[in-house]
Amino acid sequence: MAVQNGKDLLLKVDRTGGGQFETVAGLRATRIAFNAETVDVTSLESAGGWRELLSGAGVKSASISGSGIFRDAATDERARQIFFDGEVPRFQVVIPSFGIVEGPFMITALEYAGSHNGEATYEVTLASAGQLLFTAL
Repeated sequence: MAVQNGKDLLLKVDRTGGGQFETVAGLRATRIAFNAETVDVTSLESAGGWRELLSGAGVKSASISGSGIFRDAATDERARQIFFDGEVPRFQVVIPSFGIVEGPFMITALEYAGSHNGEATYEVTLASAGQLLFTAL
């Protein structure tokens, strides 16, 4: 993958549940992380005393975080409503020249901040809430 603009990493939400995704407006920084728990099956009979892991076992998860400024009242309102209603809508993360990760996510944190002489900002954190799909670009 060649060098990419950070602004091209997009977070999108299915606003209506109909499969039409809209970019979450105002994000300046976005990050996605994938995790997989391990299941240790090491025993006294493990070759050379090396740890052994059970293939295909363990819980997989993903987390998304982003921060930015308020720009678009509709998507800001939608994110706030998703959080307060405890919804788990489908999101997409577009990773340029790599692919699209899509699936259900829950907003687990929504933070607002502002300074006396600056713009209002927000941070959002999402946790995967089901199977994720990857589509290569």
